[in-house]
Amino acid sequence: MSVTHRHTKPAPDFARPYTTVDVVIFTILEQSLKVLLVQRPAHPDDPFPSLWALPGGFVNVELDADLQACAARKLREKTAVDSPYLEQLGSWGSAARDPRGWSATHVYFALIAGADIALTKGANAADVAWFDVDELLADPRLAFDHSEILATAVERLRSKVEYTSLPAFLLSEPFTLPQLQQVYETVLGRTVDKSGFRTRMLAANFLLEAGHVEGMSNRPAMGYRLADRSGPVVFPRTFSPRGH
Repeated sequence: MSVTHRHTKPAPDFARPYTTVDVVIFTILEQSLKVLLVQRPAHPDDPFPSLWALPGGFVNVELDADLQACAARKLREKTAVDSPYLEQLGSWGSAARDPRGWSATHVYFALIAGADIALTKGANAADVAWFDVDELLADPRLAFDHSEILATAVERLRSKVEYTSLPAFLLSEPFTLPQLQQVYETVLGRTVDKSGFRTRMLAANFLLEAGHVEGMSNRPAMGYRLADRSGPVVFPRTFSPRGH
């Protein structure tokens, strides 16, 4: 009789780094680009006590099938939003970014319509709030290397806005074309040509008419929804400033 030997994987004989996922969550509130931050606990044994940080945490191997699942879970825990725009930004890792030891974080950025979002601080946070992006970029003071991560995320967002329909994911549906243009201008930090903007939006075939809604001037205007929420469309050229 043959004996079947069960092979078990030996435990790794090397130290493993902390593995986390952080999410840069953008929205538009009060005509300003905002990012969601959580305040770290005040306990002196916690890294960076009382400082503000991007929401995130350790990968849960029992809950998270992959990194994006972990990012979606962290986003859902803070905002109760299940299906926003979510894109991988990059990875940061070093022996110095976390005083507890060698740490690697995998970062995603998300776009949500924040006007009706009820924020949840979670068990390990002292507070949670929206912050003005430009103020944070001008005065970096976040925990870990999160100021560097935020700057990278803003650069990625603004560069992609120049040639994609990405800002539409920051709006509640239905929305009007003037509302969409205002979001583009808020993210870019400059105006864009109105007639050229309207032509580009309608020619790209990513919007579906949703009936008339109240517009920005309190007059009825055509409302639109996204035809496909799986990702933005890419335009053949970048935007021109107003008057060019």
